[in-house]
Amino acid sequence: MDHSSARLMELTNNLIITSIVTSEFTHEEKEHSLRRSESLMHHKEQHQQSGYYKKIGNAIKDCNEVLLFGPTTAKDELLNLLKADRHFLNIKIEVKHADKMTEKQQHAFVEKYFHAQQ
Repeated sequence: MDHSSARLMELTNNLIITSIVTSEFTHEEKEHSLRRSESLMHHKEQHQQSGYYKKIGNAIKDCNEVLLFGPTTAKDELLNLLKADRHFLNIKIEVKHADKMTEKQQHAFVEKYFHAQQ
């Protein structure tokens, strides 16, 4: 995951089902907001990032175990928000730094992590 999109992968019976969540705060949105006001841009970015993280939270709220990984600090920011939310107290959440990967590499990363957990 990064600040613009997250690939959600559910591993069930050695099959990975993938869906994508994207942030509404695009580069174009940033440029447009910045032209109007830097303060407005930061406010809009925070609001839309919050919505992005909330979408991810809703998607993982029924999981037993979650692995957050990616090249940016987005995974750490999301973890901090999830830790503060009592709905995620019983979910095992782990964060791993990972370089940018193809979808195939991400699937291998997820399979390796969860198979090592068994």
